[in-house]
Amino acid sequence: MIKNIVFDFGDIFINLDKPSILREFQKLETTASANEIVSLNEVYEIGDLSTENFIYEIKQLTPKATETQIIDAWNSILKDFPIRRLEFLKAIVDSNQYRVFLLSNTNDLHIEWIKENIPHFEEFKDCFEQFYLTQEVGMRKPNPAIFQLVLDMNNLVAEETLFIDDTKENTDSAASLGYKTWNLIPGKDEVTELFTTKKDLF
Repeated sequence: MIKNIVFDFGDIFINLDKPSILREFQKLETTASANEIVSLNEVYEIGDLSTENFIYEIKQLTPKATETQIIDAWNSILKDFPIRRLEFLKAIVDSNQYRVFLLSNTNDLHIEWIKENIPHFEEFKDCFEQFYLTQEVGMRKPNPAIFQLVLDMNNLVAEETLFIDDTKENTDSAASLGYKTWNLIPGKDEVTELFTTKKDLF
């Protein structure tokens, strides 16, 4: 029986345009390849690169761009946060049936943008018992250690815990530890339909 639900953030609650970052950097005449941007992001997302140094590294690969243009391009991935998803989350919390957690691969620039541009972010954050951001934890999905950390820090049983993420590599990693999982497909699946289309998980 599921007693705990661990949610991802991007493309579960807030909509993303994942190809936009490379597209926007190319407009700024970057010399960076997609792999170089991904590699920098992976270091930035675990807090091993400060925002200042991250921007510096991007600037070396995008010399014609200003710092503001770099930040805007980086944040272009972030889109809207439909209020229906917050209402769905609040209903779960109000039911007192599940312990609810967030586990997100993210970074300081994205979180700062969200704080400034998503009016209900603090209300959203308050819904969770724990709010795990990778740059604060020092590791990122799909590292199995981050899923084990969530279990250990909260005395959770993996088989009683559902993890919802839009990246199959992440749900596969969680499943290897015994989590129940839903690899939600953006544009096809909707988190608010969890208890109807995915009732077999419960």
